[in-house]
Amino acid sequence: KTTGLDCDFRIVIDGNPNSPANAYQTLDANKRPIIAFTQKLILDAGNADELAFVMGHEGAHHILNHIGRQKQNSVAGAVILGGLAALTGAAPAGVEEAVKLGAQFGARGYSKDHELEADYLGAKLTALGGYSPVIGSEFIKRIPDPGDRFLGTHPSNEERLQVVQKALSEI
Repeated sequence: KTTGLDCDFRIVIDGNPNSPANAYQTLDANKRPIIAFTQKLILDAGNADELAFVMGHEGAHHILNHIGRQKQNSVAGAVILGGLAALTGAAPAGVEEAVKLGAQFGARGYSKDHELEADYLGAKLTALGGYSPVIGSEFIKRIPDPGDRFLGTHPSNEERLQVVQKALSEI
């Protein structure tokens, strides 16, 4: 349920033909949700089910409030690391660097979890929209696998596909 949540998405296409294949969810100045696709991602998608899967994934980021949660985590990381630097007697420039680093760590701290949550809900949204999440999730198999890097933003493709399979088993 999205009671009280603005899901009137604005769909935009990045007009730069040199932008790499990507899609993302953001908010405009009035907090209206935006889902953006690059031209390359649209061309790389094999069919409408894959585009619907990507759109479901990005819409899920909004529904799950990942932008808000990322901001909260960023602030918490900045306060904690900046506070530790100040308590240990760091110079003002050192505290400032610690705040920046803490914000980066905080923002990335749950990004892999957010991606898996978006894959899970996105698979269900894809099905609710009348598209095949089975066919749509084939897109994951063709994108470069980020593996499981420390501070990486995305989990491995294998993990993502496992979460999609779990969601499909519940539909």
